Amino acid sequence: MKSTVSPHNSINTSDNWLIKVLEERSDNVLDSHQITTRAPRGGICVACKGSKFLCGKPRCPIMVKVNYFLKSIPLMSSENISGVSPPAVFVGRIGYPYVYAGPLVPPVDEDTSIFDLPERWFGKTIDEIVGFRSLLIRGKHRVHVHKFEDAGKIMDQTRELALAEKNVEVELNLTKKPRGLIFLDNNVQPFGPSAKIRNLRVGNTRFDDRIENAFYDTDLSATNAVVELYTKGVLVSKIQRAFSVGAFGLKRNRRLVPTRWSITAVDDIISKDLIRRVKTYPEINEYRVYESHYLDNVFEVLMIPDVWRYEAMEAWYPGTVWNPKGKKTVLFSDYEENNGRTTYARIGGCYYSARLAVCEQLVKERRQATVIVLREARPGYIMPVGVWQVRENVRNAMGSKPLVFKTLNDALNLIASRFEISLQRWLRQSELVKRALFQRKITDF
Repeated sequence: MKSTVSPHNSINTSDNWLIKVLEERSDNVLDSHQITTRAPRGGICVACKGSKFLCGKPRCPIMVKVNYFLKSIPLMSSENISGVSPPAVFVGRIGYPYVYAGPLVPPVDEDTSIFDLPERWFGKTIDEIVGFRSLLIRGKHRVHVHKFEDAGKIMDQTRELALAEKNVEVELNLTKKPRGLIFLDNNVQPFGPSAKIRNLRVGNTRFDDRIENAFYDTDLSATNAVVELYTKGVLVSKIQRAFSVGAFGLKRNRRLVPTRWSITAVDDIISKDLIRRVKTYPEINEYRVYESHYLDNVFEVLMIPDVWRYEAMEAWYPGTVWNPKGKKTVLFSDYEENNGRTTYARIGGCYYSARLAVCEQLVKERRQATVIVLREARPGYIMPVGVWQVRENVRNAMGSKPLVFKTLNDALNLIASRFEISLQRWLRQSELVKRALFQRKITDF
């Protein structure tokens, strides 16, 4: 059937090109009240219309999202959604401390565990990842982060879902048909349609015993709970999910943590504990380079025989996430000394996710080193998919056999051959590499 979309209210008239694309590509009737498009001021997407590639990317990320949005349209035909949750939940941050929290439910009756399991995503294409996220319908329930335990049955069941070990059948009754949002900005991660919850029923839930024990231990600090669970082999993504719903910590201190913040908090907590152990081990005795290349992100990890220090560096090409309008590649970096850091890293969550991955390898070997993670984000990285990509990319690098060198110059020359950006630019940006090259240690005399 021919689709019909009204440009009024939820569709901006400046986005008529997108309406036409939706009409042409859809075999379903599109309800204008279920579609919202937004465009940032000064954005080039409206001018580009998905075909001129003004952003410099080889593919239009908006069109990738549109294709999966169209596939989700049949899923938005009712206020009643039933399906198998991976399990997954989401806690927003807009309006903090009053936020929306609730389950993520794909309306399919099969094993959906991979939909919210980043540890199994490495090697998947952008399209596959967008597909996972686009199928997750988000139920929203407004709650104060400090008063979530008094927020009623919906919040209680959302927390149960976050603690579940495996897939859970969920029935989601919404106040209206879920609404899809197409954001005309290639810096926005893919996500599925959403609506407020009227009622929620979660099927028989089996908790992960390790997480359940931490949940009921109200005398155990959140930091210690996270470290203990990681030590017992619980996946980082599962710890992050439980952390976000206030499952850990002293009873009086528990609160909801927006999903984005919980991811970085857990990466930070775990890596700090690993660093504490790393600093007790002997230093490596050679220069090492580890490599990984995924989603047009090129990672080179340099290890220098010295005490623990850490630096993360990122180069973003024009048209990529953090350099959308630039004419030249830009570099960002931050670092920490042996005694750690007390401020939030300038490059954000990626700093902590990469730090976690390198520390895992050093602990495994029972060695320490000065570590510099270098990343080139090239135009083929058409949209952000989350900091999990950095963690798993660096984990992949750490799982490979390193290239070993006798001198720092030899290691740097190898890295230079892998990157398109000149070695001189990297050296000008890096504090720790410059120090290793030009600052002599007392042991040299």
